[in-house]
Amino acid sequence: MKRVLMIAFHFPPAAIGSGHLRTLGFVRSLPELGWDPVVLSANAVSLPRIDAENLKLIPPGCRVHRAFALDVRRHLSIRGKYFGFLAQPDGWASWWPAAVLQGLRLIRTQQIDVIWSTYPIMTAHCIAHTLSRLSGLPWVADFRDPVASSVGTENRFSITSQNRWEQRVAAKAAHTVFTTRGAMLGYAAHYPEAEREGRLSVIPNGYDEATFADIPAVTVRQPGMPLTLLHSGIMYPDGRNPLPFFKAVANLKAAGRLLEGDVRIVLRASGSEAAYGKELCRLGLDRMITFAPPVSSRDALVEQAKADALLLFQGGRFDHQIPAKTYEYLRIGRPIFALVGAKGDTAALLHKTGGAQMVPIDDVPAIERGLADFIDALRAGRAQVVAGRLVKEYSRHQGAVALADLFNRVDRASRGGIRAG
Repeated sequence: MKRVLMIAFHFPPAAIGSGHLRTLGFVRSLPELGWDPVVLSANAVSLPRIDAENLKLIPPGCRVHRAFALDVRRHLSIRGKYFGFLAQPDGWASWWPAAVLQGLRLIRTQQIDVIWSTYPIMTAHCIAHTLSRLSGLPWVADFRDPVASSVGTENRFSITSQNRWEQRVAAKAAHTVFTTRGAMLGYAAHYPEAEREGRLSVIPNGYDEATFADIPAVTVRQPGMPLTLLHSGIMYPDGRNPLPFFKAVANLKAAGRLLEGDVRIVLRASGSEAAYGKELCRLGLDRMITFAPPVSSRDALVEQAKADALLLFQGGRFDHQIPAKTYEYLRIGRPIFALVGAKGDTAALLHKTGGAQMVPIDDVPAIERGLADFIDALRAGRAQVVAGRLVKEYSRHQGAVALADLFNRVDRASRGGIRAG
């Protein structure tokens, strides 16, 4: 069995969105495909949020090594302020030196064949680049999200550094992987040589079938019970702004189309309670739309399975991304009300699979009309759901199959002294 060194900042016990699930899905499936994963991550103190329960998600036998790292915002700031140059390429740059030392030891003792690293923590790619250069091993770089939409605007040092490192990835990685076709095409437009050499490909996010093994079956809503619409995950003021949705709900309520006792909307782990709580009160929606705290991955799936419908927010700024939870939504099989960019990759996926009603995220009248029709369909039991056969191709196992094949190709090319395409 060959071995791959997988460099990932987001790994249990991290509790930062769903970023760790992609790496976990690969780690679970790669051994049966001929690749033994060795994970190199950061120490827990560097993680903004942790959940010890997440450690149970790591498959037995998986070797995880952690290198020293600090979070510049929490550990190197004074009254919340820090020198911008310390965050090059990001706030976890301190992970780089220790991880390189740890990685070189692992390459030597574990007989590593291929290096893999994953974004959106650019330092992971910096570590992989250094290890590949020092060891001569081929490197596969995984871009979950495009750099342009992942870097904040408050630190010019980080912006410049990440753009510079994106160029290095394009030039030095044996292969670069994206989660959506739109992201890959955008990258190819900036780095045509990588496209010409066949060094770009798409391995989408997906769902992990193992996590659904003990999820209860969908139950039929009892007559007289309110409809529950659920959004599970982070919202952003720019790109996933729910304010037009709130206004549409308020208008439907004022018109008598929605009553507080008929519909319950839950925003789970949105991270935006302070920003939007006052607006809900102003619109008179604080009893109809409620915020809920984060829960474990399993509890989130159980809640999704019990909901009457699922909400998805993904505006035009993120057209080249598909939220990881979209695949979980599709696997759960509940009707989806999607507020998405019409030309984005999320809309393209939902058009392909079906099971969703789509409206523009920022068009209040369109949201009103679409939501009223959607709720009528829910009440009548005729809301569309995705066909199970269309979802199977988006399992994380299928993604691991594609990744293992890519590892085989770059490994063969490296041993033959040519560049893999």
